[in-house]
Amino acid sequence: MGNLILPQTEVEYRNALIDAAEIGATKALIELGITKPYLKLSEAKRKYGPAIVVRWEKEGLITFLKDGNRNASVRIDRIQIETIAKACNRATYLTTEERMTLNEQS
Repeated sequence: MGNLILPQTEVEYRNALIDAAEIGATKALIELGITKPYLKLSEAKRKYGPAIVVRWEKEGLITFLKDGNRNASVRIDRIQIETIAKACNRATYLTTEERMTLNEQS
């Protein structure tokens, strides 16, 4: 398991809390039956990119669920992939604009 890197600045903490709130909101929508708990593999690939989804699966970060043999559709737990996307797609918890502002201040 990788090392956990904690946010170092107030902005990083704010962005991490926003991500956590978004995941929590998604979970609540799933529990209320408003949002589907799974994404089809094709939906996930469209949303995050085919290479990224396959890489996350190979790295064991997400699990493909198949309901049958051969032509059965593949699905992915929505909370699992959205959580990985938020964690993996950020080198830091700063947006591009925030990183540029910090670089200008340095």
